[in-house]
Amino acid sequence: MAKKIISIIGARPQIIKSSAISRMIEKRFANELEEILVHTGQHYDENLSKVFFEELRIATPKYNLEVGSGSHAFQTAKMIEGLEEIYLAEKPDLVLIYGDTNSTLAGALVASKLQIPIVHVEAGLRSFNKKMPEEINRIACDHMSSILFSPTESGIENLRREGFLIEHQKIASADKPNIYHCGDIMMDNSLHFSKLSNEKSSILKDLNLLKNDFILSTIHRDANTGSSENLRAIFTALAEISEISGLKIVLPLHPRTSSILNEKLSPELLKCINDSEDILIIEPLGFLDIISLEKNAKLIITDSGGLQKESFFFQKPCVILRPQTEWIEIVENGNALIADANKDKIVEAFNTLISKSDFTFPPFYGDGNAAAFICQKIIQDL
Repeated sequence: MAKKIISIIGARPQIIKSSAISRMIEKRFANELEEILVHTGQHYDENLSKVFFEELRIATPKYNLEVGSGSHAFQTAKMIEGLEEIYLAEKPDLVLIYGDTNSTLAGALVASKLQIPIVHVEAGLRSFNKKMPEEINRIACDHMSSILFSPTESGIENLRREGFLIEHQKIASADKPNIYHCGDIMMDNSLHFSKLSNEKSSILKDLNLLKNDFILSTIHRDANTGSSENLRAIFTALAEISEISGLKIVLPLHPRTSSILNEKLSPELLKCINDSEDILIIEPLGFLDIISLEKNAKLIITDSGGLQKESFFFQKPCVILRPQTEWIEIVENGNALIADANKDKIVEAFNTLISKSDFTFPPFYGDGNAAAFICQKIIQDL
């Protein structure tokens, strides 16, 4: 009998990540694994969810909790309430969670209380900053899981330092979990969808962009979007970078972020941004368009963990708008620089990376076969 998996998704990156596992189950493991998608609705905007399911050809989730926005406590509590009902009704053999969001935490908490094995994809990642809600979510979920899949060797070492044993059990459990270095499923997706983006995306033509002649930037972390000081520093830096480099900056903004610019930026800075022909603030994009922009950008400036990795996949330098990163390999290897929301550091990091030519791109994140490995170990260990 096939093992029944409940896969929890809620934020845009999780929708994308899940597609690699769903694709692999359909292709190779349909007789051994049955997947039920549960969408918490953490990201509720149509552009951030519905279009992704259609574009990536992911089956419509069987359940959608439609939690929407709210405080961390409100979101997580509503998810816990809804997920408990689903777990009790479906009686899954395991719950599969991704990353470090409130959806991840809620999915793990409910499964743990009901003694359902948890499989955590992207385990072991640490920024070593517990002021970040994501850091608390990562740690808590790892310590509730029965199988932990880390995309990097550094993730394995983080877990070892926290007391996890690396020896593998015949049957994995929360008390004696199995830990694996599997590579990154987003490498799977980037390879899979790269060719499709060439065929389907017209974003370069639509925005009149030339290859290696623009910068891609994204800003969405609460620490940045909720701070007037941070937003002013970032947008002042972007304006200066655009002016000194002559490069266009493409900035797809979450609707929430776009709406608060009027509140957070000074009238002078807002006018400078709005009047600039080289700073293109656009609506959120589908995954194929984002891939097209990543592949063709000269450089990426972001506070997104996902885009940090994808900049490496597509061999682009990256300025990180956060004080730490869980993807330390790309910083240690010189592919990215941490600038936080500091105007001078952002400009300095840009100038350093844009003038550098001796980049290397070791296979830190595997070979694009992480999803198959994950499915095989789920069948074997649970």
